[in-house]
Amino acid sequence: MRDDRRRRDPAAYATSLTLDTRFGDMDVNGHLNNVAFARLFEETRVRFLRFGSGAPAGKKSPSSVVVGHVAIDYLAEGNYPAPVTVTLAIGRIGSSSFTVAMAAFQDGACIALCDSVLVHRDPETGPAPIPPALRERLEALRLRG
Repeated sequence: MRDDRRRRDPAAYATSLTLDTRFGDMDVNGHLNNVAFARLFEETRVRFLRFGSGAPAGKKSPSSVVVGHVAIDYLAEGNYPAPVTVTLAIGRIGSSSFTVAMAAFQDGACIALCDSVLVHRDPETGPAPIPPALRERLEALRLRG
């Protein structure tokens, strides 16, 4: 993720969300801490899945996916009180899982990257193939470039 040049370009992403930072997000050095980065990425991912392009068609409810893996690369220090813009695109689509690729930007600089692997599931049987309607929505949100 760190070596893919597209990941540091906001234009490569399908959507974005600007979030405020909080005083409690700072570490002892006055920079955004690792929990703050995780929160910013989580908030963006959840809003996308529940209310955005990744939400089930025709209703605004939780998608039937679970988080299988999250990886964050910290690239630069983030600062309070400046807002952070988190961009989001789909990096990979498999048979039953997909990767949400995100980047955090502050004052024009890419300060962190995040990949979240989400697994589609059937409530009764567990992991299940991604349905065609969801796959179509995900394809439209692929990382560009």
